[in-house]
Amino acid sequence: MSQPFNRGARVPAPGKVDKSLGEFWVENPWDFPSSGYNLSCYERNRAYLNVRDGNDRNFVEISHLTGADSDGDGRCAVAADFRNTGQLDLIVRQTGGGPLLLFENRFPQKHYLKVSLRGRVEEGKTPTSNRFGIGARLVATAAGQQLVREMYPVNSYRSQAPSIVHFGLGDASRADRLVIRWPSGKEQVLTDLAADRHILVDESRDGTAAVELIEPGKPVQP
Repeated sequence: MSQPFNRGARVPAPGKVDKSLGEFWVENPWDFPSSGYNLSCYERNRAYLNVRDGNDRNFVEISHLTGADSDGDGRCAVAADFRNTGQLDLIVRQTGGGPLLLFENRFPQKHYLKVSLRGRVEEGKTPTSNRFGIGARLVATAAGQQLVREMYPVNSYRSQAPSIVHFGLGDASRADRLVIRWPSGKEQVLTDLAADRHILVDESRDGTAAVELIEPGKPVQP
């Protein structure tokens, strides 16, 4: 496909193609569907495992071991705890080979902390953050490691993740510190949070009063 192109989406001087490799040019990329070509060429998806070695991060391809190497033209992927086990599973939306694929997380169980947010203020005061804390920045510290997340559930192509921030804590049985910077600018600090639970943090409260435990399967009330 032609690239780069000018303001009119035209390629003034397309490069030389190698027809033996099946290469081709389209003068206007926005007219690509009408050219008779199809980009859904059964490219297989890939999955990589982060193999940490000290401070270095190396990635090993495990597609063939996981079954994630589908050729169904995957368009989006959402990671979420679909089975409520504290482990993030992966759902993939495809345009072929079946509409949805759900990959269960079967790695060894580790500790975790799930966080939902309730952005509001006390009665009579002007609201400062949105209801679900969208846009908040959360920083957790566990076993000397800092984990940074954002409450931003929009995920990938035409897909959305739950409004839940998930922290994988590894072998740490608690989060020593959780700092939440709300869209309002308020910074909320919580300490000594036990792992393996789902908590709801209220912007309008402080300390332990801001934290409410969520029972498995219980919906979060706005």
